[in-house]
Amino acid sequence: VPLGLGLGLWVILLGHLIGNTPLALGGLIGSRWGIPTMVSVRLSFGMRGSYFAAVLNVIQLIGWTALMLIVCGSAAEAISKAYGFSNPTFWIVFSGVITTLWALVGHRFWKWLQRIAVFALLVLCGVMTFMVFQEFDWATLSQVPKQKAFPFMIGMDLVIAMPISWLPLVSDYSRFATSSKTSFWGTWIGYFILSSWMFLLGLVASLATKSPDPTAAVMDLMVKFGWSISALIIVLFSTFTTTFLDIYSAAISALNISPRLGERKGVMIGGILGTITALLFPTLLNYEHFLLFIGAMFCPLFGVVLTDYFLVKKRLLDSEELYRQEGRYWFWKGINPVAILAWVIGVVVYLGFSPLLLEKVLGIKTAFPWALGSSLPSMVLAGLIYWLFQPKTSGK
Repeated sequence: VPLGLGLGLWVILLGHLIGNTPLALGGLIGSRWGIPTMVSVRLSFGMRGSYFAAVLNVIQLIGWTALMLIVCGSAAEAISKAYGFSNPTFWIVFSGVITTLWALVGHRFWKWLQRIAVFALLVLCGVMTFMVFQEFDWATLSQVPKQKAFPFMIGMDLVIAMPISWLPLVSDYSRFATSSKTSFWGTWIGYFILSSWMFLLGLVASLATKSPDPTAAVMDLMVKFGWSISALIIVLFSTFTTTFLDIYSAAISALNISPRLGERKGVMIGGILGTITALLFPTLLNYEHFLLFIGAMFCPLFGVVLTDYFLVKKRLLDSEELYRQEGRYWFWKGINPVAILAWVIGVVVYLGFSPLLLEKVLGIKTAFPWALGSSLPSMVLAGLIYWLFQPKTSGK
């Protein structure tokens, strides 16, 4: 939003073009070998090394669950107040319960549940888009000035962080794909179109209303046009159809550390923790800082994983060995020091080139006053270090 309409559109398109590619490539590992994402991390980091990634992933997924429930509660509250019902706690708990149940039913039911819900959402989002562009004049929006203090590349990092935030989850679902080709292009095209579309609506609504909460602004607009029930359906079902992925993958990541936990128990715990976090800390999570944290942790991590799989292992692996102690991917006491080193250096590079994250979150004045962007340098450098120092062996 601080970049204005023109640069904002460029950031949305370029950020998705860049971020979608590693997302779709990561999904190829799951579709080819039938393994979840955190298990694929063992290929590069070792069985115990993957625990670091799994813990971080559980943290970000509980955070995402809470954030989505907070946004849902806020928007649903804005709509329901028009009918005399005001209880944001109810909406958070209600959404948390339904989303957890959605995650519990399993992938066999997701196919038809998602088809029905997503089709309805596409129709309603089309109506919502029409209303937004009927209400807000494009020519006027294009005149909203850019805020000079907000660098273009920080905006890029924020957009790139969105598809990257799905990278630790993607193989949890691509492993059910019918082929690697459909996995790659379905992920790339589907995410690019729908995410860019929603980013555009948020950008337009924020520029037009100058509201810090574009979701509430769009919902208010739909209520104004008499589409309040449709607006409520969009809020609830967009939460159900995306947040259940966070809850389910939090459980899958936890299983990577402790298989005895069990999938259903993990889902229940993830849903409860996400809901409680949303209730206790409704204003704690800062969206921009949260995205940059995700980028700092996972851009370099998957720079290592993708480099290892595609360039070092040549897309070959022994999936049975991924589950065996003292096996091919055990490295040194279950940890690959080269992967850890490359990851840590990548995180440091991300932080060094992200003045917003350093100054606003950590209170450290960055040594790099210019903004070069953090996502690509950290991902490429981590992958390069791994490629240079990791012994070149085939996956099998």
